[in-house]
Amino acid sequence: MSAKRPRVFSGIQPTGGIHIGNYLGAIRNWVQQQEQYDNIFSIVDLHAMTLPYNPADLRARIRELASVLLAAGINPERSILFVQSTVREHTELTWILGTLATFGELRRMTQFKEKAGKGTERVGVGLFTYPVLQAADIVLYDADLVPVGEDQKQHIELARDLAIRFNSTFGETFVVPEPDIKKAGARIMSLTEPSSKMSKSNPNPASRIELADRPEEIRKKIMRAVTDSGAEVRYDQADKPAISNLLTIYSLFTGLSIPEIEQRYEGKGYGAFKRDLAEVTIEGLAPIQARLAELNERPDLVIDTLEQGAQRAREIAAKKMERVREVTGIGLPRL
Repeated sequence: MSAKRPRVFSGIQPTGGIHIGNYLGAIRNWVQQQEQYDNIFSIVDLHAMTLPYNPADLRARIRELASVLLAAGINPERSILFVQSTVREHTELTWILGTLATFGELRRMTQFKEKAGKGTERVGVGLFTYPVLQAADIVLYDADLVPVGEDQKQHIELARDLAIRFNSTFGETFVVPEPDIKKAGARIMSLTEPSSKMSKSNPNPASRIELADRPEEIRKKIMRAVTDSGAEVRYDQADKPAISNLLTIYSLFTGLSIPEIEQRYEGKGYGAFKRDLAEVTIEGLAPIQARLAELNERPDLVIDTLEQGAQRAREIAAKKMERVREVTGIGLPRL
């Protein structure tokens, strides 16, 4: 009998404009691990509600993100792909875990402090309790591993703490998840501000390459990408962060090591390197863009896939919540 495959939960917000940082840092890893793990992929639309948004835009972005994930290689026959809000057990478990979380540990969450700034009195409660919902997303499915960047590690530590706290209070119920931090590509940086992570929320579209960008847009963005002083194509995050970021992108698209790329462009300067990087990026995204064009012609196929995924996710979540209600004493009393 074969050993049970580890279960992995991965969530991504439908905030629009999926870029190569999302793809190289997360989505491509998800695609590659489908043979190795029991994967659950969730479009976490409830998380997207923690900041002001337009409902029609959110609905469109959910479908757009689902199409991108499928085009990138997420296979619904091997993995579960669903929209978070279509499985109501997420919100029920969030409340229950919230009764075990403390104000102090949520207040210490770095991402909350960054987004709230100094005006905490006007910040929505949803942004404050965001990590509890994230913990519920994970432990609801008994995830063994959660792929995250360094910036999300603190949230996974909270999920671990809440799972352990629940188990010690009510009895063994949840698997305690482990963070799976990918070093290569975990942080693709902005093309215009290499000290900042490439982000969908950056108001400057030149800061990122989106998966749907046309070849001429990709060439323009890469040729205009910020570079460091000097002309040597050399990896040095401390002194040459901009070119180091471009080298990382080149390496991830081609599979070449950084030293191999440095040797290839020795004495050639930034211009030649950036021209080739643009073509490498265009070539790397071409299969995804072709599949995306097909899916955009078949929105019914995307919706059907999400509905089937939600049904499979509900089966797992409902069973887990039966256990949670039993051990916590909530719900109808038994005769």
